[in-house]
Amino acid sequence: MEKEIIQQNKETFLMLAKEDIKREGIDNLLAYLETTDFFTAPASSKYHLNEEGGLCAHSLNVYERMVALCDSEFGEENYNRESVAIIALFHDLCKTNTYKVEMRNVKENGEWVQKPYYTTDDSLPYGHGEKSVYMLSGFIKLTREEAMAINWHMGGFDRRVIGGSYDFNKAYNMYPLALLIHLADMQATFLDEKPIN
Repeated sequence: MEKEIIQQNKETFLMLAKEDIKREGIDNLLAYLETTDFFTAPASSKYHLNEEGGLCAHSLNVYERMVALCDSEFGEENYNRESVAIIALFHDLCKTNTYKVEMRNVKENGEWVQKPYYTTDDSLPYGHGEKSVYMLSGFIKLTREEAMAINWHMGGFDRRVIGGSYDFNKAYNMYPLALLIHLADMQATFLDEKPIN
């Protein structure tokens, strides 16, 4: 991703967070993001937006998708915009400072060349959605619905679900925003974003 686009995405992210979120601690959370690779990290190591700046771009895509879903489901302005911003913009906070660049040999035109690729090195192996909730809770107080939505945003792709847990079904029934963030995440990932080979 071009440096100008990465910078534009950062500015858009910060503007949305400051406009939509008035929760105590948001300034500290945004200051923390500046000390991390959140704005330059990839969204994944080899799947969607696996490129510099992918994580912030993905967060913005999910925000746009979630706002559209909430507008459609509840009607414009008939839902808590602050909650939607917190959930969508920070659902993947867990990915900060997790991806590292390493080199591998790849054959191109019959010759072996060194190419960079992303690996993961998670110094806080707390899970995925639950790690984002844990990290966010250090800065801002989350509502029950916000915590449930972020915690279960992976839906059937969550390792706990793969292991046999059905708790996400109950969360989706109890908290509409939990289902809507999952749908927004899937729409952004599979309709808006492509992996870089």
